[in-house]
Amino acid sequence: MTMRQASTGIRLGVLVSFLRQEEKLILSAARARGMEVTPIFDRDLVLNLSAPTAAQSGVDIDVLLDRSVVHSRAGYTLFAMERWGIPTLNSASAVLVCDDKARASMVLEAAGIPSPRTFVAYSVDAALEACESLGYPAVLKPVTGSWGRLIAKVNGPDQARSIISQKSAHGSFHHEIYYVQEFIEKPGRDIRAYVIGGRIIAASYRTSEHWITNAARGAVSVPCPVTPEIEELALRACDVVGARLAGVDLIETAEGLKVIEINTGGEFKGLMTTTNRDIAGEIVEEAARLASFGVRKLSATTLVETS
Repeated sequence: MTMRQASTGIRLGVLVSFLRQEEKLILSAARARGMEVTPIFDRDLVLNLSAPTAAQSGVDIDVLLDRSVVHSRAGYTLFAMERWGIPTLNSASAVLVCDDKARASMVLEAAGIPSPRTFVAYSVDAALEACESLGYPAVLKPVTGSWGRLIAKVNGPDQARSIISQKSAHGSFHHEIYYVQEFIEKPGRDIRAYVIGGRIIAASYRTSEHWITNAARGAVSVPCPVTPEIEELALRACDVVGARLAGVDLIETAEGLKVIEINTGGEFKGLMTTTNRDIAGEIVEEAARLASFGVRKLSATTLVETS
């Protein structure tokens, strides 16, 4: 039986699209720690932008944790909470940067953080030129998306043209932004390091016979020791994008580790099982710390600067 602590008086809101196992663990951990926790379903949320406070807009909380899988909804909601002075575990700007692979690559490159060589192009011919510049095989990714979906390795110009042309035919704005990355041989695995509040809580290898080593695509999670290199690189990556809470994906190369992606709402159930770390509990405790400090109210100038 789980022992519940006396009420802390902290009201935690968890922004969700639906309740995955991770969100259920977070809700349970918060209740076990005496917090008043409410799942806020993004599809039902109505934000009154004219309201002077979050409570007057119908969101009466002390701190917000974003677990929405619809990052545009998350971004707008986080901006609103920041404007109303509600602390959020990740800022709107951090979520918007990390959800956009092109933006994230630019930020990492500007900070000198090792990451794969990347090109962005806006037409079929320009994307093919990017592939030629990188050399084959090359990797095509959507600028937004999760779980390893719609990622393709192209081994030559004919295959590249076929896949890029197919993307172009989809008609979506995002499908006409071509994010092209060098293909890096790896030892059948990548590394997921989970960062909470400037600390690495746990790390795991994700192993697979497929070149896409994503848990959603069947990769197996096994414990990974947190080396000084992993810690330094993961914390730097979170720092430059402004993420307080994130899963950082790293790849081992002949030149050392490189950052592949930063996930502000990444799944962690497999990592919890692999490492026996109470990641949900750590997230909730970070939310409690943040609620006790609070944040400054977001100014109109800041909204413009971060958009």
